[in-house]
Amino acid sequence: MAGAAGPGTGSGAAGGDGDDSLYPIAVLIDELRNEDVQLRLNSIKKLSTIALALGVERTRTELLPFLTDTIYDEDEVLLALAEQLGNFTGLVGGPDFAHCLLTPSGNCHLGHEILAVLQKSCLQPPLESLATVEETVVRDKAVESLRQISQEHTPVALEAHFVPLVKRLASGDWFTSRTSACGLFSVCYPRASNAVKAEIRQHFRSLCSDDTPMVRRAAASKLGEFAKVLELDSVKSEIVPLFTNLASDEQDSVRLLAVEACVSIAQLLSQDDLEFLVMPTLRQAAEDKSWRVRYMVADKFSELQKAVGPKITQNDLIPAFQNLLKDCEAEVRAAAAHKVKELCENLPIEGRETIIMNQVLPYIKELVSDTNQHVKSALASVIMGLSTILGKENTIEHLLPLFLAQLKDECPEVRLNIISNLDCVNEVIGIRQLSQSLLPAIVELAEDAKWRVRLAIIEYMPLLAGQLGVEFFDEKLNSLCMAWLVDHVYAIREAATNNLMKLVQKFGTEWAQNTIVPKVLVMANDPNYLHRMTTLFCINVLSEACGQEITTKQMLPIVLKMAGDQVANVRFNVAKSLQKIGPILDTDALQEEVKPVLQKLGQDEDMDVKYFAQEAISVLALA
Repeated sequence: MAGAAGPGTGSGAAGGDGDDSLYPIAVLIDELRNEDVQLRLNSIKKLSTIALALGVERTRTELLPFLTDTIYDEDEVLLALAEQLGNFTGLVGGPDFAHCLLTPSGNCHLGHEILAVLQKSCLQPPLESLATVEETVVRDKAVESLRQISQEHTPVALEAHFVPLVKRLASGDWFTSRTSACGLFSVCYPRASNAVKAEIRQHFRSLCSDDTPMVRRAAASKLGEFAKVLELDSVKSEIVPLFTNLASDEQDSVRLLAVEACVSIAQLLSQDDLEFLVMPTLRQAAEDKSWRVRYMVADKFSELQKAVGPKITQNDLIPAFQNLLKDCEAEVRAAAAHKVKELCENLPIEGRETIIMNQVLPYIKELVSDTNQHVKSALASVIMGLSTILGKENTIEHLLPLFLAQLKDECPEVRLNIISNLDCVNEVIGIRQLSQSLLPAIVELAEDAKWRVRLAIIEYMPLLAGQLGVEFFDEKLNSLCMAWLVDHVYAIREAATNNLMKLVQKFGTEWAQNTIVPKVLVMANDPNYLHRMTTLFCINVLSEACGQEITTKQMLPIVLKMAGDQVANVRFNVAKSLQKIGPILDTDALQEEVKPVLQKLGQDEDMDVKYFAQEAISVLALA
């Protein structure tokens, strides 16, 4: 290891005083001074091991001070350090010494040369320093570790050590420390004394009106979390005004985070307080000039609906939702469309059908022909779920025309989303009602130019097969499944092979024997060697589903015949197939038919064929 002291060097690298007890720190110093970032990263990841070797006292007096002074490094290394320190409570002596991770320590008993390297000074402890760095992910990890450590403190230790740290961060000169402080208030507030609680709330109020938008954003993102640990009176008198101010902030990035906090705040208040204190601000957010704020309202709509209750939902949220469904921005309409099913499900059962039919469905009908494909796709992913809510008659009369229109949509994702949720409508009206429009849509998707679209429809084929029944499947879709086996994209051929196995499991071995197996085996004579190999892949998966008799009588002869194929790739796949189906066959077939063929392949001129044949002989114990 370049630059690191080896085990045989003792502590000479550490300071030449012959004290082996300093060796782990010495090695750590050398590794962290190395130019190789990966070496430094690996060293940081070993910190817990090093701490165990040092013991709790030396970890407190040597390792932590050293880390305090080597806090400047690559972000990746600092991230690992922040993560490691969150689990250090036990390594410094347990909860009684958890404060050592939060306060600078001057009790370092190190060799002279180590002290010279460290240039020991009373700096911030590692986690506090990490909570102030510029890189966001490092700060977030440091805050996460600090939150974890806070739980290890007694109430007395919390006020003596953790709360002062939070105050230092909240009062820091750099915005980075103040943003980190926002994530720490909620973990220390519940166990603090009343006097300290008042100070904590004051600091949080200051951060909510900070001059720097990044700090206000951080405060807004933690507003709901902080509200949950406050007394109800404080929520009304302090948190709600903060919410109102943040929801009216000049920066839309702050306003949209205030919407998220609204969910938590609404859960804490009575209906009267909600109507008076929160709803004016929420109505304002739903009509905000920034589409990003309106998008957040749409995205959090189901949570807001549950938080405010049915009465306010009916009076305020339904009209707001209607506006979001016809918003001028496609992103907002798509987010609202995604929430249609959840909105309807969460409505009170009494009166739900009337609300949906009169106040939601007219807007849904407009979205079916929306100009934006993402909006139509979002709606298609949830609209089928309305059939179970509205029942058979409403589904046939009002929803079925929408389903049929979407099955004919020019966008493949829209058609695919409808097909993928057919089980919902099948429960209510049966799939036959859709079959005339369903089949053309499936065929178009099956032959789509984008292979990922073809792959997606293959994955839904077993579901469709179960709903359509074996007769309809054989008549309309069987040929599609076979066509996929010779697709020019390997991923499609592979998926089609697995699809056959699932179909056999659904329709049974007799169906497989009469319908699928003969068509697969015909491909063994295909001029294209890739298609011949697909035959082997199909046999591999079908043998398990079809059982011993069909495998021995129909599939094995074809596999054995293909052992003489001119293409080496086919021959070594024959060896692999024989290894795969061997456990299904009886002993006579293995000894009399499989063994001679594998022995012949084991003498093949191609090295790969020989290898796989010998491996099959070994696995099947045919030597």
